[in-house]
Amino acid sequence: MRENSLLEVNNLSVTYRGPLGLNLRRNSFQAVKGVTFSIDSGQTLGVVGESGSGKSSIANAILGLVKPSAGSIRLGKTELAEMNLHYPPFVRRQMQAVFQDPFSSLNQSMTVEDIVGEPLKVHTSMSRVERRQRVIELLETVSLSKEHLKRYPHQFSGGQRQRIAIASALALEPRLVVLDEPVSALDVSTQNQIINLLYKRRDALGIAYLLIAHDLALVHHISDRIAVMYLGRIVEEGPADRVYSSPAHPYTRALLDAVPLLDPARQRLRRAARKSLAAVEALHDETPGCSYRNRCPKVMAVCRGRTPPAFAVDGGGVTSCYLYAEKEKNVSGT
Repeated sequence: MRENSLLEVNNLSVTYRGPLGLNLRRNSFQAVKGVTFSIDSGQTLGVVGESGSGKSSIANAILGLVKPSAGSIRLGKTELAEMNLHYPPFVRRQMQAVFQDPFSSLNQSMTVEDIVGEPLKVHTSMSRVERRQRVIELLETVSLSKEHLKRYPHQFSGGQRQRIAIASALALEPRLVVLDEPVSALDVSTQNQIINLLYKRRDALGIAYLLIAHDLALVHHISDRIAVMYLGRIVEEGPADRVYSSPAHPYTRALLDAVPLLDPARQRLRRAARKSLAAVEALHDETPGCSYRNRCPKVMAVCRGRTPPAFAVDGGGVTSCYLYAEKEKNVSGT
């Protein structure tokens, strides 16, 4: 394990078993396929990709909500993949989560004081007076106040509810916070407020974030590194500025092309170029070859026969694309 590494995920796979079919056999679906990455203390790793790419399955495996089918998840010196799904208290204190929909993730029958104070009640020996003071301090860090203590989640806007969820997640000063699409249910102006809040809290507390999202522009704003996922695999990973400004994988480029432009003329040209490409379905089978080969505008013969390994990219990071094989002279050896 690297000296500054807080979370290390190695060769992680997550497989879901379906219902019994007519042949009395269960079909399985591998949502995550041999994923490897690490996050340093105080760092943010943004994981981006379309719906169904496996992003949330990685988050759920790290949080202990699903059991990995293979691989290792190490938080500090603690191996999580070998534990039962219900982590012991010393692990749960170190790791918290903020989910996509704050309305469903918050208990609607509890007041703000009880929601934010619950982790303190469970994991600390604080008195009721001490807990209330700590809750007030936490609310103030997310631009709320003690006037909100006795209110219920339904009395707040979506952005305010997400602030409450963040305050609750930060109550125990965790080492790692998993952010699973934390702003996708909010309007654009509120998204920016929440992202800036998360950015400030990270720097103030020195915690690490695993940020799951589908918006590459948003992820670039807060992340130190970005991992791009497609059909269960990381196809590109590297420094956020490099991935955003000089994407190496054709899929990363496609995600960037989906980001709206302020110039209407350029936006129309981009839309026309996308429409000129043949509409094809993503490949979900396990046959050899690049999983993106059916949609890639730069597909080559080698892409159809062998799954690409990770090739180094100028500017830092790696990409699983044979367009970079010639630089390493690695095609013949893969």
